[in-house]
Amino acid sequence: MTNLINLKNDAEQAMNRMVHGKLCYSNKREEKILDYKNEIKKEMEESLNVKKHLISECLKDINKAVEMLIVAIREDKKIYLCGNGGSASDSQHITCELVGRIRKRDISIPAFSLVSNVSTLTALSNDFGYDSIFSKQLAVYAKRGDILIAISTSGKSLNVIKAVETAKKLNMRIIVMTGKIETELSEMTDVTIMVPSDDTPRIQEAHILIGHIFASILEREFGK
Repeated sequence: MTNLINLKNDAEQAMNRMVHGKLCYSNKREEKILDYKNEIKKEMEESLNVKKHLISECLKDINKAVEMLIVAIREDKKIYLCGNGGSASDSQHITCELVGRIRKRDISIPAFSLVSNVSTLTALSNDFGYDSIFSKQLAVYAKRGDILIAISTSGKSLNVIKAVETAKKLNMRIIVMTGKIETELSEMTDVTIMVPSDDTPRIQEAHILIGHIFASILEREFGK
């Protein structure tokens, strides 16, 4: 009986230590979070600043891209998107907005992300090299007048450059979204939207905003 009482007391003491420890840890965490307010504000202000410059520096190019997309959809053309890493996620994100809806109306735009099929990507990478994973797909699927939206924050992604080269051979229309630094990629397109920043997170934030603009306008034009 004494042993049971001792075990119970030991368990209660252990629980008390755990609870108090968690409470102390929680308080420390709360104090630490408050210390990040200035950094959070700085990140938000930097993001807002890039978007302000996007309006003043990229409005014409974004408008031209929208016009190209509208003409292509009216002519029953398809839209293909590609990118690496975060830009790969952007290509999938924008695709789902176009195929489904961004607000209330069904858009049903024929858009395809070239990063979505893992089996195809790994097969092409293994058999032909990583630089060919997008261009090989375009050579199989794309037709004259289709649109390629190529996304690269650096403008130097070799597989994206090769995709654009293939798109030109197929007489596709090409929209490139990149950062502020002019590269080989930015000179190979029908329209290049150069986000006025060299900071990858800020560029990616602007790219997804531009993708949402595309989807919003296409929804108004073609939504059911």
